[in-house]
Order: sequence, then structure tokens, then C-alpha cells
Amino acid sequence: MPEPPQLAPLDVEEQQLYSEPFLNFAWRSASECLKEVLEQLLDAVVSYTEPSGRLVSELFQKLPSKMQYPDYYAVIKEPIDLKIIAQKIQLGNYRSVSAMAKDVDLLVKNAKTYNEPGSQVFKDANTIKKVFAQKKSEMEHGEPIKSSIRIRNKRSVQGDRLSAITMALQYESDEEGILSGTVHYDEGESEAESMTSNIDMSNPIFQLYEVVRGARNSQGQLISEPFLQLPSRKDYPDYYQQISQPVCLHQIKNKMKNIEYESVEHIDSDLTLMFENAKRYNVPHSPIYKRALKLQHIQQMKRKELLQRPDDDGDSMLSSATSDTSSTKRKSHKKNTKKNRMKALLVSVTEAREAGSGRRLCDLFMVKPSKKDYPDYYKVILEPMDLRTIDYNIRSDKYMTEDAMVGDMKLMFRNARHYNEEGSQVYNDADILEKIMEDRRRDLGPATDDDDIMSPKLKIRKNSLSLKKSKYLTPLQQKLNELYEAVKNYTDKRGRRLSTIFLRLPSRAELPDYYIAIKKPVDMEKIKSHMLANKYQDVDALVEDLVLMFNNACTYNEPESLIYRDALLLHKVLLETRRELEGGEDNHVPDVPRLIQELIRSLFVSVLGHQDDEGRCYSDSLAEIPAADPVNPEKPSLNFEIIRKNVERGRYKRLDVFQDHMFEVLEKARRLNRTDSEIFEDAVELQQFFIRIRDELCKNGEILMSPALSYTSKHLHSDVEKEKKEKLPKEIEEDKIKREEEKREAEKREDTVGGSWQVQRTYSQDCSFKDSMYHVGDYVYVEPAEPNLQPHIIYIERLWEDDTGEKWLYGCWFYRPNETFHLATRKFLEKEVFKSDYYNKAPISKILGKCVVMFVKEYFKLYPDGFRPEDVYVCESRYSAKSKSFKKIKMWAMPLSSVRFVPRDVPLPVVRVASMFVNKQDDKPPEVVDESKTTNGIVDKEREDVPLEMTNGEPGCQYYEQLCYNNLWLKVGDCVYIASHGLVRHRVGRIEKMWMRDEAGYFFGPIFIHPEETEHEPTKMFYKKEMFLSNLEEACPMTCIIGKCVVASFKEYLSCRPTEVPEENVLLCESRYIESEKQMKKFKGLKRYSLSGKVVEDEIYYFR
Repeated sequence: MPEPPQLAPLDVEEQQLYSEPFLNFAWRSASECLKEVLEQLLDAVVSYTEPSGRLVSELFQKLPSKMQYPDYYAVIKEPIDLKIIAQKIQLGNYRSVSAMAKDVDLLVKNAKTYNEPGSQVFKDANTIKKVFAQKKSEMEHGEPIKSSIRIRNKRSVQGDRLSAITMALQYESDEEGILSGTVHYDEGESEAESMTSNIDMSNPIFQLYEVVRGARNSQGQLISEPFLQLPSRKDYPDYYQQISQPVCLHQIKNKMKNIEYESVEHIDSDLTLMFENAKRYNVPHSPIYKRALKLQHIQQMKRKELLQRPDDDGDSMLSSATSDTSSTKRKSHKKNTKKNRMKALLVSVTEAREAGSGRRLCDLFMVKPSKKDYPDYYKVILEPMDLRTIDYNIRSDKYMTEDAMVGDMKLMFRNARHYNEEGSQVYNDADILEKIMEDRRRDLGPATDDDDIMSPKLKIRKNSLSLKKSKYLTPLQQKLNELYEAVKNYTDKRGRRLSTIFLRLPSRAELPDYYIAIKKPVDMEKIKSHMLANKYQDVDALVEDLVLMFNNACTYNEPESLIYRDALLLHKVLLETRRELEGGEDNHVPDVPRLIQELIRSLFVSVLGHQDDEGRCYSDSLAEIPAADPVNPEKPSLNFEIIRKNVERGRYKRLDVFQDHMFEVLEKARRLNRTDSEIFEDAVELQQFFIRIRDELCKNGEILMSPALSYTSKHLHSDVEKEKKEKLPKEIEEDKIKREEEKREAEKREDTVGGSWQVQRTYSQDCSFKDSMYHVGDYVYVEPAEPNLQPHIIYIERLWEDDTGEKWLYGCWFYRPNETFHLATRKFLEKEVFKSDYYNKAPISKILGKCVVMFVKEYFKLYPDGFRPEDVYVCESRYSAKSKSFKKIKMWAMPLSSVRFVPRDVPLPVVRVASMFVNKQDDKPPEVVDESKTTNGIVDKEREDVPLEMTNGEPGCQYYEQLCYNNLWLKVGDCVYIASHGLVRHRVGRIEKMWMRDEAGYFFGPIFIHPEETEHEPTKMFYKKEMFLSNLEEACPMTCIIGKCVVASFKEYLSCRPTEVPEENVLLCESRYIESEKQMKKFKGLKRYSLSGKVVEDEIYYFR
């Protein structure tokens, strides 16, 4: 063992070091002890992680690139990083702990000088200073250091290698690479961009290498940096003693260039060897060990994906990726991915140079201007952007689309043109770089859809991320943002943003007279802050502030000034954008009368087509209802056919009029029929269905607000119950009389069967006839009394044999449709029969064969085993021959027979056929519609004059809420055109009161005027049909009324229309004109009136 070297005399700090209790290393040299302490201090800084696992020292390990951050070296005079500190420790440059502490303080100071307070780097710098001080304090007051802390592993020949060795391993190679001409990757530069052209980027071998080489952590830093080059043999000789097969990414890349890898498995084995070497040499919790684990996991995942990916030709590229050049080209798939495209666009900007001088055009765009040197920049530019941020966003996959990245680039160039004067170097550079980017994007061609090349798992992950990051905005917030951004981002033909001067108000020191002339100063920053604080309750409030801002500019500046013209132009942009957001002033206003016609037609068709479960239309039974009301013959004739003609001819302009007609027919059907009749039940069902479909079509008033909606299902239920309560006692009495009659008839039939001869009967459950057995419960065909009729269908209820030996049956007779009395409009199921109220006997000898009658609920799903289809019938209703009426059977009470039923292979379709009487012409004259209640063919709502008691009214005057004057119905709250002499357009008045005196009509109310009747600024812009509420209130004779109109607020004008008012008579008012002040002031809305129930309210259709 060689003799230890002689120690030099100790300086003061070294003597102090020896005197401290925790540095009691008398058996080692002072330099070794100091180096160990410094290594432990550095290791504490380098390896410190947050609870989330983020390594705090990541950005402090290496100085920023001089190419990408030239301003850093202009600001920071003494650059230093953890690599330099680590190298100083290895070279023994520190003579004390205090010397290292000074460098750590310098490191922290540099970071806090260059970066903004509150940024992550600024916070991390404070954390590093705190960690260093805490570790130093622990070592000063702690126990003597044990040797086990120093030992990395037993394989280490020269003892422990802590963070200093780690740092030197990471960064020594970078300098060597640059000096020796080897490949070096700056931030944002991909391996693909620095590779030679002989490597195919779609090759799976390259893809596996690239995913390992390009992997980055959450801060956007390369994880593979320590693996780019091998450690220095001079500084780490023990590495080459322990590791027999050293390998690094640089060597792997050279082997790829020389086409030494034949398959993915070959490069995978080299990558695995590289990571195993790192794990063998470094301790398990060291940063390099953790990086090796991370990259190994990425490698395995990518390898698995590549091995599972099939080739388009059906062959795998993994086994023979480098067999020959032509084969490689044929099997390669050049994928112009989104990220590579964005990198290419960024490189086209960062590498652009000025012709002649070679100056890099992007230098001033790399980082944002310093807030210290350019404080006004952040007052003018509200959304700063630089290339460093864009580069980081690309590497971090924060751009979901290429357009988002291009948008940030354009924002950066726009900011430069906005802040700098036209013609300046930065302004011109922005123009040139933007053109270069656009040309490069055009050269790349259309972007491919990333979804086509991503695995399903990645698609889901991408979507979930985008949803997670998207901020929810209410519809109002979206409109406010769109309106604000439209004004803010508007540019002229030269690209000049007009809103720049409006972003911030001038200071009081610059323009003191501005604040004397302008009483309510406002700028766009203040408006934006109000938006963020949710102070705007509607779009109108935001528009009001923006208009105030433009009016202020026009008030203070001269008409020929640029800002005056900009204010006018932005005001126009504001109004146009608002109209677009709200659907336009007149644009997209639907044809409301046509929509009402469609709604009524849809409701009518739905009601008439309403069917039960068996496909029977409920309206079929109501066809029997007479058009003329037998109780009130003076009323106009009305039935579904008359209503259908009115609907087809467009005579209904109001839903409530149509509803009144439909309900009149349905209520007449209930009134004329028993409560247990089919017609009564169908009428109730149809009225209930009408109400439900009506509410769905009107969306309970959200689409159409009509008085018709006031009648609900509760009202119907109450009316039906009341009607039943009145009818039931009479019907019970009728049923009692009917049962007594049926009893007498049954007794009479029994006497006829027995006769006076007292025939002896022998009853049985079955009997035979012509080799056939008949049972009680069977359906049989019985020979008709007349030869040309179809056989009767009888359900056997009794079987017996008389004393003469003749056999008889007795049962219920079923009628076919042609054996019933019905209207030709009624439809029937195919093979339908009806259970009648007729019972009688027939001799067994008249039986022609068996058949089956099935209940409607079973007929379509089952069929009787052993029967022909023509012998199977369906029954849905019973038929009363006495009342000639049908009634639907609710429960099938026929006893079970011996017939076995089996499921049909395919359920029968429900088909209804017309009556056999349908072709016969009806000799009755057609119904005549009473036109006396129509105007121009329109079925109008019945109205009446509604008098009003006025406590403070003038004597001799009769006041009205609703009044018909000169064939024009008027009500309180209506707006009317007033004949105005000497004006281009007629004024509009609103009726607040109306009265009759001496057979003459009058009304009183406010007057609306047109814009040309007001005094306003020449820059003031108006809507086409805008009116202003004046201070005038006049009493006018009704003879001056020349027509009705509607004056709506802005919100109402954009969202709804009265159904009976033509579009040309719908006007807009949102402001009051004050004559004395010559000003227009917005108000919340016009006065609303509460009218009595006798007044017919307008129907309102909401289309937005």
C-alpha cells in the first residue's frame, strides 16, 4: 500500500472544520473530509423532491442554451449551475463549506434575477436555498457521519460516488460532445431533425430509439440526458472496471446509421444493457437509477406496441426492417404526425436568418421582454407570448391541434407589431417570420388526422385530457367573450389592431383635460375585469360600456383624427357582432304564421291518428258524431271533417281557436253517449292525448305562449268526473230496466224451448255429430237461415238432448262487420267479429264445422293448433243490436276451451281495413261551413267588449279593457299607428286607457318617435325599425288610428313574435328619448298590464 501523501498546513476554515464535532475524521485527510461534506450537501440539493415526486433541482443542473436564451447571458454576469458546483467539488476547488455556500447563493440569486417573482423557477430557487441551509445546519449539529452513509454499494472500488459524480456523469459528456463535433441536441430539437437522411423515421427501430431518446419529464426536460454519452474514463475509471460492456445512446445512434440493427429485438437488447449498466453502477435511489427505471418502462411499452402493430401489406417490419433499401422504402409509412409538423414549423422560424448579415430573426422573440426594462409592455400587451413558451407547449403536448400552436405564433407576431412602431426592425421581423411559417406550413401540406394513427387507448386519453382542461362557460359568458374578442382583435387591411388605444386610459398626468371633459372614463381592461368578476348580467350591459368608451373617444377627439375614425369603425363592428350573436336584427326571423299552421296541422294529425295497442284509431268511433248539435241546433255545424277542411285551408291563426273547435266536438261526443260507451271513452282519451301533444309541441309555453295552455289535464279530469256524476244515476236506472227486459226475454225463450209439452232435457258437456266431438266452450259455424248468407258463429254455452233424441246447442252469437250497423268511415281489423248481445239455440244438425274466436291481445301473438287460418277470428269489441253501438272489451271473460294455443313464428301485423259500405255514395248533402264567424276566411277568436270601472274617470265616459272600434279589436297595452301629418313615417301610440263618449272613441298613452325626430350625434347608429319612447303622452281620437303594430324590447324583438301581427309591423324600442336633455337612455322594458280573464290575450311564439 503506498504511503499517504503529506498534508499541507490547514487554513483557518479547515481548522474550524476539524474542530466541529460532526467532522471528526482524524484518520483521513482534510480534503477527503471536506469533499465528503460538500458531496452530501450537494446530494441533498440535487435529490430533493416535492411530495408529488417532482425533482426541484432539474432546471438548475445545467445552464440554459446560449442559442435559445441569449438574453440570459446579457442579464446574468456570473452564470453558474449545479454541474459547475459538482465539478468544483471533484476538482477540489472549494477550500471550505462557506465557499460552496457562496456559489449556491449565486445560483439562487441568478435564478431569482432572471425569472419573475411567483414563477416556478423563482420558488424552486428559494427551496434550494432552504434545503442547503437546512442540510448544513443538520450536519453542524448532528452526530458524526457514519461510513455506511457514504457507501454506494459493495461493488464500488473507490468508495462512495454521491451527487457530485452523478452530476459530472450527466454533464461532462455534453461538453465533450460539443468539442469533439458529436451530435448535441438543444431543447426543442428532435432526433429526427438532426439525423441524416439515410434513416427512415417510420422504421420501428428508429421509433423505439426516438421514444427513449426524446422522453421528457413533466417539466419538459430530457430524461435521457445522462445516457447520451459514456462517462469520462479520466474521472470515472471505476465505472469501466465494473461495467464490462459500456454503451450509450450516441453509440446506438451510430449503429443505426450504419444499419447494424437487423430488428427491433437487437436495438432493444442494447437499450436494456445500457439501463442495466446504469442500475448496476448507481445506488437504487439516485436520480440516474430512477431515470433508468423510467426509460426502461417507456422502452418496454413502446416495444410491446411495435410488436403488436401489423404492416399494411400483412408483413411485419420488425423482423427485416433493414433487409434492403427498396424493401425498406416500400414497407415504410411516412407519418407526418401533428407533433413533428409543429416542430418543423417552429424550426422554420428559429432557423430563419437575414440575407447578407446572417442575423437570426427570432432572437428577440425567444423570451418575453423583461418587466423591469419594459414595464409598459405588459400594460399594452395583455397576452404575452414567446418562442420558449411555444417550444415548451409542443414538448409537453399541450397543443391539442396544430391550429392552436399556429394561433400562439400569430399572437406573438401580432404582439410585436402592436407594441413596436411600423417600420421598426422587430415589426419587420414579425412580418417576415410569419410569412416563413405560413410558407413552411403550406409546403408540409394538409395536416393528417392524428386519430387515424393513434391507438384507441391514446384516443381516449386525449379526449379525456381535453375535457378535463376545458373550462366551462355559461352561454352568457361565451357571448360576452365573443363580443369582447371581436372588438379587441379587429384589425384593418394592414394588420393594425384598432383596439390598441382603447386598452388603457391615458394617465391624468398625460391628459388632465381628458378627465374634465369625460365624466365616465372607461377602457377595455376595466371592461375585461368586469367580465371576469361576472358583473355583466346580460349582453346589453357589456354593449353599453363599450359604446360609452367609443362615445368618450368621439367626444374628446376631433372628427378627422384617427382615433375618432377607429371608434366609429369599432362601434360598427360591435353592433354587427351583436346582431350575429343574437341571430341578427331581421335575419333568421322565422315565418311565424307558417309555423303556427304547421303546429296546428301536426297536432290535428297526431290526434286523429292516435291508436290503441291493437292499432285501432280512437277517432274512428267519433265519426258517428253528427255535425249538428241536436241539443243546440242554432250552433254552427262542427265535426272532425269540418275542422280538417279549416286546417287544410289555413283558417286557424290561433291555437286557442283550434283547441276550442276540437274540444267542442269531443265534448259533444261525451254529452251524447253513455259514460261506459266506446265513444265516450275514446273522446276522453283523445282530449287527454290532445293536451299532452299540445304541451309537447308548445314546450309548456317555451315555444308558444297561448291562452289554450290554461286548460290542463286536471281541468279535463274534473269535467269528466262532473259529467259522470250527472249521468251515472240515469244510466244505472236504464241498466236496471234493460236487465229486467233481458230476463223476461230469456224466460220467454226457455218457454219456447220447452213449450207446453214440457220437453225433457238431458244436459251434457260434449256431444258427437258426424264423427266430430263438440264441447261446451267451442266456437262453431251454424248453417244460416237464408242460403246466400255466411255461416253464423256461435259460442257454445250449453249442450243437451231432448226426449225425442234431437241434440241442441245454446250460446252467444258473434257478428261480422257486415252484420252490424255502422258508418262507412269505421275501420275494422282483418277477420274481426263482435260479441253480440244476442243469445239463442240451434240444432246440432245445423253445425257446419269448428272455428276459433280469439281476444285481440292474444290473436297477433298466438294461434290455435290444428285450425286453418281462415277459421280463426279476432274480437276486440262487443256490439249492441238494440242501441247499434260498439263498446271495447276490457276483459275477455269467455271460459277456456280445449283448444291448445302456440306462439306464432312471426307476430301478425296489425292491419285495419275499410268498411264494405265505404264505396257507397252518401246521399246526404255536404256540410256547409258557417262563414259568418270568419274574416277573410280566417276563423277568428270570439271576443266581446269588456267594460272597465274607472274610479277617477271623467263623467259621461265609459272605459274599456277591450273594445271593437271600426271593426278593429283593441285592448289596453296595444300599440297603434297614429296618422301624423308632416312626418315621413307615422308615429306610434300605446293604449293605456280607452273610452267611449257620445258614441266617439278615444285613447290615452305615450307616444313613440322615430330616430329622425331626435337630436343625436352624427356617429349614432340605429336599428332599422328602432323607435324611442318620448315624454309625450296624449289623448287621441280613435279615428286617427290607421292600424295595429307591436313595439318590442331588444330581447323580445330577437326572440319572439305575436302570432297575428305581420312582420313589417313589429318595431323595436330599447331607449327613452329625453327632450330636455337631448339624450337617449336605455330602460329595462315597457310597462306590462294585468288584464281580466275576459280579454283575449295575444299568442306569442318564441323562436330563440
